[in-house]
Amino acid sequence: MKVLGFGLLAWGFALFVFEPAIVIGETHGRWSHETTCGSHSESEDVVTEIPGQPSVGFRHYAGYVTVNEKNGRALFYWFFEASTRPDEKPLVLWLSGGPGCSSVGYGATQEIGPFIIDSGEGGLKFNPYSWNREANMLFLESPVGVGFSYSNTTSDYKILGDEFTANDSYTFLHKWFNKFPSYRNQNFYIAGESYAGKYVPELAELICDMNKDPSLYIDLKGFLLGNPETSDAHDWEGMVDYAWSHAIVSDETHKIIKESCNFGSNDTWSNEKCTKGVDEVLSQYGQIDIYSIYTSVCIINNSTGLDNNRMQAMFTSSSKMMPRILGGYDPCLDNYAEVFYNRADVQKALHVSDGHLLKNWSICNNEIFHGWKDSKPSVLDIYKKLIAAGLRIWVYSGDTDGRVPVLSTRYSLGALGLPITGSWRPWYHKKQVSGWLQEYKGLTFATFRGAGHAVPIFKPSESLAFFSSFLAGESLPLQP
Repeated sequence: MKVLGFGLLAWGFALFVFEPAIVIGETHGRWSHETTCGSHSESEDVVTEIPGQPSVGFRHYAGYVTVNEKNGRALFYWFFEASTRPDEKPLVLWLSGGPGCSSVGYGATQEIGPFIIDSGEGGLKFNPYSWNREANMLFLESPVGVGFSYSNTTSDYKILGDEFTANDSYTFLHKWFNKFPSYRNQNFYIAGESYAGKYVPELAELICDMNKDPSLYIDLKGFLLGNPETSDAHDWEGMVDYAWSHAIVSDETHKIIKESCNFGSNDTWSNEKCTKGVDEVLSQYGQIDIYSIYTSVCIINNSTGLDNNRMQAMFTSSSKMMPRILGGYDPCLDNYAEVFYNRADVQKALHVSDGHLLKNWSICNNEIFHGWKDSKPSVLDIYKKLIAAGLRIWVYSGDTDGRVPVLSTRYSLGALGLPITGSWRPWYHKKQVSGWLQEYKGLTFATFRGAGHAVPIFKPSESLAFFSSFLAGESLPLQP
């Protein structure tokens, strides 16, 4: 049985059926007309009529930036000004993982944006813990085929991978700054979660390398990552140990894996005992939500268009494990998002496809997930390079996530061999222990007690306080 790298087994948050391009010919994609996305002014991207939007005192923009004119490749973004003093606050780019999952469907409207999809009303509700209280927030759908991003050239969808994504995201940033020039000289950070554990360091490295040319300079100060995939070998080891330590699998299964699996090997999955042991871990996780092991799963009904067969397919074997449908305090959030973003009035308000309804928007693109062409087995060398360059790097873990559990991240960061500057200890928010903290030379690591994979869904107030400390470069509160 052939098994792909750690990140291509379960990254992202949702399963869906999606056609990356409806094609008639090689150069005709989702929309056959030629696009001039990115050439108009920022005022044309102002969002004014999104259904159900609460009244707010800041502006937000949505639209496209063309990153490749020849192929008609365009990335979709949604940008929220800081709620106060946007000209003084930093700019933060948010990337969700997958590969193939939507930063708009997750980060912007489930986690850290000012509007959260309201399941009861079918519109949006105000998020009092939005990160745009502290920064200007830019959510990017990357690569093409994710969310509303697209290419008019079919072959683009066949070569997607880490390097492709980093290059397009880098091109996007420069073209976006041309559209919003007032933000070019503000402090810039990148944040993300899940498979963005690879996206973010790779993009940060590219920015640092290209900054040698003054004309391309971007004032990158650091990055922030939640439950990130970091090093495949350590991530697999941590996933297995976490499952055993949290009573998901038996002592016997854990023993078989520890004795037969060498996750650092290039032929890990040629060992039948190892493969069967890992399949047993995934099979047991298939009974619950691996991304939030102590919360309920979504009870899917016929109105959602999803069924239990698709749930079961998520965990058939280690070679076919798919992104989740479920997650968060409300395990049906992903379903609400798919309903919301498939509405014609919502798409029109966000300047999608010039008012023509885009059908079958889904929160993650399963074809991208399975067709991913290149994934670095580890980004630890990039960490070392960027730490040496002086970037601020913070990593956090929700401690009830089974997919990229806290043990995976601790194993990965431990492999860096960084000197410890602040010992393991609790950090506090509103007089309660929010998690535990360890400070290294050049990196800060913290846990969130009782949070799953997408931490801000579970701990919105704590996440905002954490984000604020990160931007300020201040230590987390160590006393109640």
